[in-house]
Amino acid sequence: MNTSQKIIEYIVKHGQVRGSELVDYLEITDRAVRKQLKNLLDNDMVIKTGKPPRVYYSIRPETNNITQKKEDQLKSIDNISKDLIKDNFLYITPRGTMLGGLDGFFVWCDERKLDPIKTISTYSKTLNKYQQYSKHGLIDGTYRMQSTFDEVALDKVFYIDFYAIEIFGKTKLGQLLLFAKQSQNRELINRLADIIKPSVQQVIREYEIDGVGFIPPTVKRELQLIRQVQKRLNLDTRTLMINKVKTPVAVPQKTLSKIEDRVINARETMVVESNDSYSNILLIDDAVGSGATLNETAKKIRQRGICSGKIIGLAITGSFKGFEVISEV
Repeated sequence: MNTSQKIIEYIVKHGQVRGSELVDYLEITDRAVRKQLKNLLDNDMVIKTGKPPRVYYSIRPETNNITQKKEDQLKSIDNISKDLIKDNFLYITPRGTMLGGLDGFFVWCDERKLDPIKTISTYSKTLNKYQQYSKHGLIDGTYRMQSTFDEVALDKVFYIDFYAIEIFGKTKLGQLLLFAKQSQNRELINRLADIIKPSVQQVIREYEIDGVGFIPPTVKRELQLIRQVQKRLNLDTRTLMINKVKTPVAVPQKTLSKIEDRVINARETMVVESNDSYSNILLIDDAVGSGATLNETAKKIRQRGICSGKIIGLAITGSFKGFEVISEV
């Protein structure tokens, strides 16, 4: 029995194990164990959880159970469908494993006892239904805003993708946004920022943006998603100073079920402090829920008289049904 097989057997027997345990068990060097573990990780035979100094290794059940099945079924999937899933599908499992493309799709189907081949057809039709609303990588939600509020201070409102779609739930961006924000995972946030950067740059070019404002968060976290996104985007344009007023009790927008309450919350707590003059301004938020925060912030900009042209709103995700509550993010 080779070393890799011994490691697999030990992990199967003991569940989650640390590298130091394997060093003692195998009586080989730490470096040799790390090399073996890397090989097993690269071949999707084990998964790694935790952060140094407490890192654990366990068998990857998601892919282990369907590997042979997937190999057989892959032969009947056309290249167009493969590319569609590769580009758009992401599944973050209940145990926190991130699986993209076909790996994620097969695991998602297996957990729901669905036939992957038949489900691919459904996924393709569903995705096409939603993608028809996207033009040049942007979904225009301006008319939703105009039908929701009596006074709209934004000239345009876009989001890059829907937060969720029917049957399949959260989209790739929806999953990344939710888990990056909740887990404060820098790697996930950076990945999210890298994905949206071309769309942000596109809006900046098309609308000749010379000032960008990032909607500040309400809930204090060690690593703030929107701040890290701002840093990662590293845009050349000037940045507006927008702050969220601290109140005795922090009330996140997502906790408010009525749009009227969200309007009050945004109006009373969002403050624009910039005094520079701008031709066109872009406001970036993580998700369009009610649309109140973007609209009220745009009103504050108009009141200060610092924008002579257009104010564009851009969110990473938005709701398909319109400007309603997205309570998760």
